[in-house]
Amino acid sequence: MGVYIFERSKNSVRLTPVGETIVEQAQRVLQQTQTIRELAKVGKDQLAAPLRVGAIYTIGPYLFPHLIPELHKVAPEMPLYIEENFTHVLKEKLRSGDLDAIIVALPFSEPDIVAKPLYKEHFDVLLPAGHPWTSKKSISADDLDNRSLLLLGEGHCFRDQVLEACPTVKADTHTEFTTIESTSLETIRHMVASGFGITVLPHSAIHSPYYAEGVVAVRPFADPVPTRTVAIAWRMSFPRPKAIDMLSDAIMLSTKDIL
Repeated sequence: MGVYIFERSKNSVRLTPVGETIVEQAQRVLQQTQTIRELAKVGKDQLAAPLRVGAIYTIGPYLFPHLIPELHKVAPEMPLYIEENFTHVLKEKLRSGDLDAIIVALPFSEPDIVAKPLYKEHFDVLLPAGHPWTSKKSISADDLDNRSLLLLGEGHCFRDQVLEACPTVKADTHTEFTTIESTSLETIRHMVASGFGITVLPHSAIHSPYYAEGVVAVRPFADPVPTRTVAIAWRMSFPRPKAIDMLSDAIMLSTKDIL
């Protein structure tokens, strides 16, 4: 470097004044080099960085309580951030990088986004315990004509799936029977328990600890039973495929408790 860093004699070696400054800086550089090595090591461990996962409102409350413990078993060092929202909001957050993966119902198609189907879930009918239909073993989708059907509000894909599965309801929403709308499945469940009407729920949401036996009743649909397919979606460019695989496996394991 053109300067003396060390002053040497037969019996000792010591730093020159400029050498002290250079060595101090060199020590800082070496420390930063080690930090870079450690950061790279963390980068190689795809389960060390936080994973940000979103789910639609009709999946998150029923899946997350089972998924989070399952994921912590296999990836205890991976911090987890979860969010519930509408499909279109989750899609935008996934594309912008605010979320790493989202759990949605198919169909779901976006450029540069991978959507992997995980499981199929059937729908059930929830009734007040005193409803006349409790005498039936199963309920046809056509039976939901001219009834007080409680539905989620606009913007929920599950609402659209119910209307698609029950076309007579969709065609008959302007009759004397008023279709009551709500913003959450839990609100709708409480309204059914209070005798305001009936509803259709995904099977993962059908059981509730809120009510004693004899308050509400569950009946399956007659064939063809309406279903939805739940999928996980992530960006093609996401650099942590192992984390996605781990999340997918944990979802499949956790759904054994709710399906």
